[in-house]
Amino acid sequence: MTSGTPLFVHPAGLCESKHVGGGTRVWAFAHILPGARIGRDCNVCDHVFIENDVVVGNAVTIKCGVQLWDGLRVGDNVFIGPNATFTNDRHPRSKQYPEKFAETVIEEGASIGANATILPGVRVGRGAMVGAGAVVTRDVPAHATVVGNPAVVIKQDATWTAPETIIRGNELGQAVGSRLYLPVKGCFIERLPRFADYRGSLIPLEAGKGVPFAPARIFLVYGVPGDHVRGEHAHYECEQFLIAAHGSLSASVDDGQARADIRLEDSTVGLYLAPMTWGTQYDCGPDSVLLVAASHTYDAEDYIRDYDLFRSEAAGR
Repeated sequence: MTSGTPLFVHPAGLCESKHVGGGTRVWAFAHILPGARIGRDCNVCDHVFIENDVVVGNAVTIKCGVQLWDGLRVGDNVFIGPNATFTNDRHPRSKQYPEKFAETVIEEGASIGANATILPGVRVGRGAMVGAGAVVTRDVPAHATVVGNPAVVIKQDATWTAPETIIRGNELGQAVGSRLYLPVKGCFIERLPRFADYRGSLIPLEAGKGVPFAPARIFLVYGVPGDHVRGEHAHYECEQFLIAAHGSLSASVDDGQARADIRLEDSTVGLYLAPMTWGTQYDCGPDSVLLVAASHTYDAEDYIRDYDLFRSEAAGR
């Protein structure tokens, strides 16, 4: 137990672990096994069971009726709602145990809604929100809200210095070349030219006329299930220009200080991602096609795929 405010254990509670931080409260009929490690200032409510190979951070709230099984890692300031269910074995059989239980991670600041079910080996990202009753079968991106069975992303939250910004192409007006700068450093959306007559429509992409760089690579992303997330990375040097060539999708852009969500649903609207911008695409329509123009050819060394590393690198620039 750490120094400072002492650990409180209700007379009807049982805390066998000696690795519980000061200021933590363990309420009636909760049971913490000897190997568990619990941080300071946590609230362990009635009828909570915590197994041995469990690590819980600081200032975590665990509401009534929750069981934390071996392999669970919970970051600081996490909220776990009533009767949320965690699992650690994808193929459970009576009296048959895996050599090692799957590690499930709930990152700092995430919230798990009441009666949600989290499958083994899943990572719930920093600041994410899992809706009540959701069944989480795959990783949840940082700051995403997921709901349903199986859980799907319905939004990406704005969490840093700027308030949430949700932008649609019609906010640009119709003037070709009109540009709307985002609260995210260096990023903007721009109206592209469109030529239409009885033969159909044409939208040209030209370097310096809409696309603010000479593309070295162009690729299409399509056939993405609506519950899947694309992107989730940044580039050190590469610039990108995104267009919903068909259908619609949402894009989240983040510079480590500010975040904005853009709904791409008009092929005359392009989204520019500056270098050192964390980009995520989600909520893709069933027929959506995303066209991406990139300033550089593919280079694995130019990618940053860890969000914490990205924030650290962005803060140093």
